[in-house]
Amino acid sequence: MEYTHKPVLLNECLDGLNIRPDGIYVDGTLGRAGHSREIAGRLTTGRLIAIDRDQAALDAAPARFGAWMDKVTLVRGNFGDLPALLSGLGVSGADGMLFDFGVSSPQLDDGSRGFSYLQDAPLDMRMDQSAPLTAREVVNGWSQEELKRILWQYGEERYSGPIAAAILRRREEAPIETTGELAELIRAAMPAKARREKQHPAKRSFQAIRIAVNDELGEVERLLGGVLPLLKPGGRLAIISFHSLEDRLVKTAFGEWARGCTCPPDFPVCVCGKTPKVKLVGKRPITASEEELNENPRARSAKLRIAEKR
Repeated sequence: MEYTHKPVLLNECLDGLNIRPDGIYVDGTLGRAGHSREIAGRLTTGRLIAIDRDQAALDAAPARFGAWMDKVTLVRGNFGDLPALLSGLGVSGADGMLFDFGVSSPQLDDGSRGFSYLQDAPLDMRMDQSAPLTAREVVNGWSQEELKRILWQYGEERYSGPIAAAILRRREEAPIETTGELAELIRAAMPAKARREKQHPAKRSFQAIRIAVNDELGEVERLLGGVLPLLKPGGRLAIISFHSLEDRLVKTAFGEWARGCTCPPDFPVCVCGKTPKVKLVGKRPITASEEELNENPRARSAKLRIAEKR
């Protein structure tokens, strides 16, 4: 099959990583290898460590990398476990790391994976298909209050209350089994004016359930808690987020790392002894150009933040 995948903010990521041909780089979200392939192609004696929780992504990777595969080490795992994963490889530090928090195109496009509200399939939504928690368990087993919470917090769904109540009523009759059944239930629970909006009525709810199933925000928090010591001085960390909650976590962490001193402003001298750990590459997040958006509408909500370790 012809390689046609369009990775988000590709040139901006490559420029931001400032790749050295002999460096060690980590792509913690391999996906369809769009970013990874270009990083590997810029290495000579260097090495790329490509990580993904989805075995299907790892199985497809050798064909994606082609002649560059000899510069790549594939690892199955969650990027939240990055310290343990790199320690297992004997890697103490990297010259650059990239993390793309978006759902990979194959997962979205493969209707059988249950991510899409446009195709009828079993309720799954697992990025790692060996993980125990599925969307079916969330939809049929979690309390009404917990469903309402995730729909509001993760999906910013205005009608989280009516949707959660509708799910409870339906599952009292019989379990909700498919994405099509859930999408129609969500649509019916919303007022007519909401059903006439441009985006699909189930979009926000499906996003929220997917985030809960895969503990996506928890993985981001664990990553940010352990990534900095694994970056060499002068190394670059590039993170693409698609959700406001993810971006807020990244922005906050980067800001804390860059700030250094935490003494009150009225202290005459610093007593905390803290110094900046990184310098920010750009004051504002990088977003997709109009040209890229025309080619790849999925890039619309992408935000890229880059920091360089001091």
